Amino acid sequence: MRRLVALLMTACLVGTMLVGCGQKEEATSKSDVQTKEEVVEKTESEETASATTASGEVTIWYYWETEGHQKALDHIIQEFNSSQSDVTVEAKYVPFADFKKQLSIGASAAELPDLVILDNPDHASYAAMGIFADLTGRFDVSTYYEGPVNSCTLDGKLYGVPFGSNCLLLYYNEDMLKEAGCEVPTTWEELQQVAEACTTSTVSGFAHCSLQNEEGTFNFLPWVWSTGATSYEINSEGGIKALTAVKNLVDSGAMTKEAINWTQGDTMHQFIAGNLAMMINGTWQVPTMRAEAPDLHWNVAPIPMDATQASGLGGENYAVIAGGNEEGAIKFLEYATSEETCLYMMNAMGYISSNSTIAEGQFEGDPVYEAFVEEMQYANARGPLPEWPEVSDAISLAFNEVMTGAATPEAAAEKAQTTIDGILGK
Repeated sequence: MRRLVALLMTACLVGTMLVGCGQKEEATSKSDVQTKEEVVEKTESEETASATTASGEVTIWYYWETEGHQKALDHIIQEFNSSQSDVTVEAKYVPFADFKKQLSIGASAAELPDLVILDNPDHASYAAMGIFADLTGRFDVSTYYEGPVNSCTLDGKLYGVPFGSNCLLLYYNEDMLKEAGCEVPTTWEELQQVAEACTTSTVSGFAHCSLQNEEGTFNFLPWVWSTGATSYEINSEGGIKALTAVKNLVDSGAMTKEAINWTQGDTMHQFIAGNLAMMINGTWQVPTMRAEAPDLHWNVAPIPMDATQASGLGGENYAVIAGGNEEGAIKFLEYATSEETCLYMMNAMGYISSNSTIAEGQFEGDPVYEAFVEEMQYANARGPLPEWPEVSDAISLAFNEVMTGAATPEAAAEKAQTTIDGILGK
């Protein structure tokens, strides 16, 4: 209804402008020029006033399960609310597994928040649905890294603002590897050997989140990319090889099958508890690891590779909901992305700022974070593609079926490829 009214108003305005132009073509006097200048000045003044009159309530949806992330977001919201009296922000947690469903249901029922913080590969699909406000010319992202900005962009228009970026590395327990007499693995073959050597009756040598959703896809795809295959080439030599490598780890007992039920947070807690010798996980886990396990001896390294080094580009974006309290949401975004507030969020959450001017020197002198920053050059993006969620579902189903023994790598790859080709219209 809001869009229909807006379209009708635009049509009427255009018609009025055309009639006005026709009447002014007969003569252009000095007074006419002055009148036009006055109109321009008045319009600019009104636009400036509009930009500073944001008011009302703004609701944010987010899916972070980590308590530290939630507290950090709450902290900046409280600071923002205390800093002014025009806009009041509140946040609502929606579990990651339900986030896309709730967003889709909310769109059809016209019950959406004003601002969402969502996984960057999902951005294009919702932008294509038309539920995000066009921020082109309304928010400056000129100093942001190209990749994160591209994830917010569709058909040349900006439909969001990058929140922060991250990537994946191999975490390893230094004491467990030393006790097993092993070096940090750098290849798939070495990973298999070290994981087996570290596996005991109470410890699994290796794991990563393998849920049948985007979290699982994010952690599995570096296997595919390391072979040289793309996200859309699962039924290829590389895709089958990646599925086979995971199957070999599970079949040998070196990778626990329980990982199909673990979030990335669950995987981290298994590592902290001493139940895992190695895991693939992200930048954002570092603050929690340091806070909850100060005496644990651990470090990070590149993910063991096949043909080439690879990691996954992760992170979230802000997106303003079209037709909601857009001005209020943008006012909060301006505060949340300011240098001081952005650095607080990035450091509290273990993210790399998507704003290059802020990211420079963000982690200087911290070898763990510097390793993640170094790995960013090998991090691949998922999408951006409006249909990415369906592609991701096909991929996560494939490695779940292989890990549980429901399908061979070849059969799972063929099934996934059929679905992907159908989505891409091949």
